[in-house]
Parts: sequence; structure tokens; C-alpha cells
Amino acid sequence: MKRLTEKILSGDVRAIARAISWIENDYAQKEQLIDDLYPHCGNAVVWGLTGPPGSGKSTLLNLLIARERMKGKRVAVIAIDPSSPFSGGAILGDRLRMQKHSTDSGVFIRSMASRGHLGGVAGATADAIKVLDAAGFDLIIIETIGVGQTEIEVVEMTDVVLLLLVPGLGDEIQALKAGIMEIGDIFIINKSDKDEAMKTKAEVEYVLSLNDNPRKDRPNPIFMTSAVLNLGIDELSTGIDLYIEELRVNGLIEDKRRKRIAREIRLMITAKIRREVEKQLGLNERIDSWVDQVYRRKRRPYAMINELSDTFFKKNRT
Repeated sequence: MKRLTEKILSGDVRAIARAISWIENDYAQKEQLIDDLYPHCGNAVVWGLTGPPGSGKSTLLNLLIARERMKGKRVAVIAIDPSSPFSGGAILGDRLRMQKHSTDSGVFIRSMASRGHLGGVAGATADAIKVLDAAGFDLIIIETIGVGQTEIEVVEMTDVVLLLLVPGLGDEIQALKAGIMEIGDIFIINKSDKDEAMKTKAEVEYVLSLNDNPRKDRPNPIFMTSAVLNLGIDELSTGIDLYIEELRVNGLIEDKRRKRIAREIRLMITAKIRREVEKQLGLNERIDSWVDQVYRRKRRPYAMINELSDTFFKKNRT
């Protein structure tokens, strides 16, 4: 364990990949590993990049990574893919992402399956961020599935959320009102060379004006880009830096990170308690019997659950 920790802290790519695999597979050693790495965390900036399928996220990300590398930053990307409900594997995990940076030692790219985890972000992502942070990456980017309301969880893992939109998706306003608009900090209209681009920008501005934004004096930035034509990328890169610096000066980055820790503590406690309850109640061994009783109307579901929970709490009462 000590050797693995040392290799991660030195930026060893194989060690980083191995640690993330431990986390994804929920190995028991991952807890000690994260605790060993934790004193070295807290330096990286974390972006979330999300948007509808086909909006050009990976193409844009290619260009943004290049800009960040020109600034001398080490960049890590966690690309969250939708996963099969049958095998749990990433449906798109085999595709080659961001090939241009594959030979750059200052860039680490990892595709992870969402494994059906609500929120579009793999359950292992929070700990993977810690590994990459401790490994010395200056910027960590979480690219998510981008399917709407379930993306909300990305907000709680990142310092800033980049929401990528494109013209020509049909009724944009209805799509934007579906829930994805609420999570964005910085809005990017990609494929700005299309005729409908300015109309889409106007619609975004309208929807944002309806939101209860406590920072009315500083509206969310909107950038126009064309990733394919490499247009507007420098302005976007500079704008992201300025936005994050403003958050830092106003103490909002610290506030976000404290809320992130609070959420993680709650999730850790909940997961530990859930595993212990399932173990003591013999859930895996008895679930079929319970299903049969409820299915045949021999037992009422809430009455049965209340009885089981009462049994658990009586057994563990001190």
C-alpha cells in the first residue's frame, strides 16, 4: 500500500490507473488508500462538462485540454459513459477518446461506466478525483453523459459546471426547461457557425432570466464556439479562468468544497449503515422469500419492512 501511494504521489500513470480500478471495483483496500492520499488533496480545480448527446463535448474538450497544457497545467479527464443495465460495462467505453493527447504525459484520460448510478456520474468518481488530485493534476475534468435532469449530481462534485448546448435540437426552450439548465455555471453555444446559433443564445438568456439567480449583477457567462472550426476557444478558456478566480475571491469555491465534503460524509455513512443492515437482516438470502410473501399478498409491504427494521434496531440497541 505504501509503495502504491508513493507511486501515485509521484504521478505514476500505472499506479493511478490501478488505484482507480480498486475504487471502481470497491476493493476493501481503497479506503486506506484514499486516507493515505487525502493529506495531499485540495489543490486541483475540478470542472464538470455536460450537454446533450451530439453537442460536441469531446471535440471541444480536445481543444480546451490543448489550451490548458499551453498554460503548463497537468490535466486529467474522467469521461463518464452510460453503462449496460445487463453487464454493468460502459456502452461507449471502448471508443478512443481525445486521441490527440494519448501520448502526452501531462494528460490522463479515464473512461468510467456510470453503472446505473443516479446522477449520471459513477459512484466511484468522487474518490477517483481524490486520486488524481493527490497525483498532482492541476485540472480535473468530469465529462458526463449529458441527458438532462439526472446530471444534477455533477454540480456537487465540481467547482464549476460547463453546460454545452447546440442549435438545431428542435424546441430548445422545452429541452432546456427539462432540468439541465439549473446546473450550469458557464454556458457554451457550440456549432456557432450555424444560422440558428444566435437564436439559441437568445433563448438561453431568456431562460436564465427566469431563474432565481442570487447574483443578478453577475449573470452566467455565455460563450459562442465552434469546436470543429476552432473558433471562440481562446475566449472560452480565458472566461473560465476569470470565472473561477471570481468564485475564489468571493469565497464561493471554499463554500462549494465544504458542501462537497458534507455530501460525501453523508454518503459514506449511509453506505456503511446500508451494508451492515443488509448483512444482519440476511437480505441476499431472504429476499426471494420476502418477495414471494408480498407477491402472494401473505404480507403487507410496509408492515413487513417495519417489522424487519424494528428487529434490527432492537438487536443493535445499547
